[in-house]
Amino acid sequence: MAADSDPESEVFEITDFTTASEWERFISRVEEVLNDWKLIGSGVGKPLEKGELTSGSWEETTQEISFSDFRFSITHHCLKQESAENESRDEPEEDACPLAMQDLLCMNNDFPPRAHCLVRWFGVREFVVISPGANCEAVVSESKCNLLLSSVSIALANTGCQVPLLVQIQQNWRKVYAGECQGPGVRSDFEMVHLRKAPGQYTHLSGLLDVFKNKIGCPLTPLPPISISIRFTFVLQDGQQCSWPQQPPDFDALLAGEVGGVEFGKLPFGLMFGVVSVENSDISQALSKLTEPAAVPMHKLSVSSMMHSARKRIRRNRRAEESPLHNHVLNSILLYLFPDAALDKADWSEVRSTQEPDHQHLYNQLKSAPSDSLTYRLALCVCMVNFHHGGVRAVAHLWQEFVLEMRYRWENNCLIYGLASGAPDLRCCLLHQKLQMLNCCIERKRARDDGRKSGASDAARSLPGPAEVSPGKSWDSWSDSEEEFFECLSDTEEMKETESEKKTASKSKAEGRLQPHGKRTLLNSAEPLYIPVTQEPAPMTEDLLEEQSEVLAKLGTSAEGAHLRARMQSASDSNLKLSIDIFIISAANPGCCLEDFVRWYSPRDYVEEEGEDEAGQTVIRGDLSARMKIPGNMWVEAWETAKATPARRQKRLFDDTKEAEKVLHYLSQQKASDLTRHLMPCVLHAALLKIKEEEVTEDIASVRKALQQVTAHTSKLLRHPNPDFKKLEDVIVQMSAVEAVIACARSLKAKFGITGGQREDDTDELERFVSCLLEEPEVSVVGAGRGPAGNIIHKLFVSSQRAALLAPLEDEAGRSGGTDDRKAVPDFPPPAGREVLLRTCVPRPAPYSKALPQRLFCVLTRDEFRLAGVFSSDTSFF
Repeated sequence: MAADSDPESEVFEITDFTTASEWERFISRVEEVLNDWKLIGSGVGKPLEKGELTSGSWEETTQEISFSDFRFSITHHCLKQESAENESRDEPEEDACPLAMQDLLCMNNDFPPRAHCLVRWFGVREFVVISPGANCEAVVSESKCNLLLSSVSIALANTGCQVPLLVQIQQNWRKVYAGECQGPGVRSDFEMVHLRKAPGQYTHLSGLLDVFKNKIGCPLTPLPPISISIRFTFVLQDGQQCSWPQQPPDFDALLAGEVGGVEFGKLPFGLMFGVVSVENSDISQALSKLTEPAAVPMHKLSVSSMMHSARKRIRRNRRAEESPLHNHVLNSILLYLFPDAALDKADWSEVRSTQEPDHQHLYNQLKSAPSDSLTYRLALCVCMVNFHHGGVRAVAHLWQEFVLEMRYRWENNCLIYGLASGAPDLRCCLLHQKLQMLNCCIERKRARDDGRKSGASDAARSLPGPAEVSPGKSWDSWSDSEEEFFECLSDTEEMKETESEKKTASKSKAEGRLQPHGKRTLLNSAEPLYIPVTQEPAPMTEDLLEEQSEVLAKLGTSAEGAHLRARMQSASDSNLKLSIDIFIISAANPGCCLEDFVRWYSPRDYVEEEGEDEAGQTVIRGDLSARMKIPGNMWVEAWETAKATPARRQKRLFDDTKEAEKVLHYLSQQKASDLTRHLMPCVLHAALLKIKEEEVTEDIASVRKALQQVTAHTSKLLRHPNPDFKKLEDVIVQMSAVEAVIACARSLKAKFGITGGQREDDTDELERFVSCLLEEPEVSVVGAGRGPAGNIIHKLFVSSQRAALLAPLEDEAGRSGGTDDRKAVPDFPPPAGREVLLRTCVPRPAPYSKALPQRLFCVLTRDEFRLAGVFSSDTSFF
């Protein structure tokens, strides 16, 4: 009883061991992903064919997982194989090694030129990678690395997955991976070492063999044979015997200076120098493979450099008081932009360029400007000035002179050369629309001034009297005085009209008739219904249209907002034109009614139906539509307050003076950055046209396909109101890549001697070699060093070596004597990179264990030393 009454005996603790930790949840999540991807069990696949890892199609699947609050990305990479898709993973064979272990000994895909780095280092066709998520720290500490590797091992053991599972550790730029692959009674460990510099004892083959032998620790004596594959990479960077990749400067020309600095209006094209990379997989032959120069740094390309017009290259040696642009350069630019300034009006048609029919719609896709327009030429000049003639300060100087020229042309009624007449084209860029608006103002101003002059001369020659217009008179047959639209209050001659003239005109005089409206007659009389002479609607640019739509959208959907929106719309230019058109039809058709106006202005709102009159005859009766009968309709209100006034006596809908000043003010407020934003579509348009022009002569299928993709991508970006300039930089990079391919094609043709007019016996073979080199990642040199292509490559290397070491030519050395003491110049430079692949099959860890594949991939370059090894062991009794 005492024990039962003891309070301490009633206290007990319960530990719940079923609660999962964060580590266990992470392992469980990895297992769920492997199950979802159906990677459980052994995989079945046919042996890899030669080059399949490069030419085959790869699939990638990615999901996000987390370890506590640290996010990871798990990705499955798999080579698509038709035969393997039709077979099931759930048919494991007894004692069958995982598919990844079988790939370790396959020699058909050594050194794949285009593949994932893990495919090149480990030679596997399928693998899963766990890497830190975006904006997450790298896994650097040893404890965290071991924790991830143990999680991988447990997940593979629990699921029975035989696909290699690797974890990215260390900094991302180092590309260091570790992991393992498990099978029935076997395990392969994936390990990697990465250093900046190679240790001295491991820079040769014997040192690497020692590392490999010590790592596998084979207990057998003698050691089974080791298969060795070696690849050397040689880089050819000398083009002394080849033509210039760009047009050399003309030192006698006015604008000569730099390589590629051609005249205004033409973008330079091509590489600054040629680069060829030669890789060797056979020690005894130095010319067995020729590959693309993907890893060799190149200078920036000319077209891509011209894109970045915001680069600040201000000439330091120029005094502050000097103008950024020299006068002769500025005069040349202005003469290129405005060639009509140096010619008479009769000769303007001679300088007008025509668009090529193939590219006439490209500016519509890119929202740019026509290739023969002023805006297009201005974009080219801005690029050339920024790159060759002073940078941003020179661009600002050119823009100031351009704006001054625009104001001079407006004040002196000179049309702007290179712009189509008419309203602004909303398919073009905003700057082009602004210039078109200014040109439209100049046209209206010239027509008004010419109309006043001709009207004054006609009044002096003719007697005063009403000039009745014939019913069938067309618009072009009207005199300039009839086309003149002005504000009646601002014209002194209109103020001099007597009251009797006004009363006479308001009673029965018909003014402003254009032509009869078919056979229609007025509803209230038998007089024909005439179409009046109307004012053209005011042209608008897209920014003004967007501004109006934004103002109306901000009013909201409330009753007060709707009422205010209706009042603003009634006061807009479109409804002002409606009121004016009501005035002019009243003047052209005295005695007409609202129904007559609707029949001409909006025929759908006048509904006609057949009926019978009192005598039983079939007649057509018409009436206004339902929306015209709504109380408070603004059409009815405008008609009730209408006053018969012809178009020539009304206020102008389009005030050209006001609109021109607005455009000039807009242009004067633009900075260099704003100008760059406006002209970017034109610059990209010019780059595409230049690339297409250069591609025609080369006829490269991959370039044509890439150009279509770049054009579609660029069109999609530029159609957005606010283009993403980072994505536009990606477009520029794509254009640079296309330019590099074309320039490389020309460089290779020049190097291999197939650009001239004479054709030799080996020309066809060399053309096929160059064509394959441009289309494929790797091309075999037929005949090695003794073939036509190999012989040319050998000569290029010999010439490059002698030029680099300043060695005399063979004939000069023979004349000078002493050739025995002279040190021989090697034909090839030291390799830029060496790759060594070691493979064997040995039992581990005991002599009686199963013989399993072992692999070590070594990379030795000037700035990198990497060892990527896969070491398999038998786990049946260990």
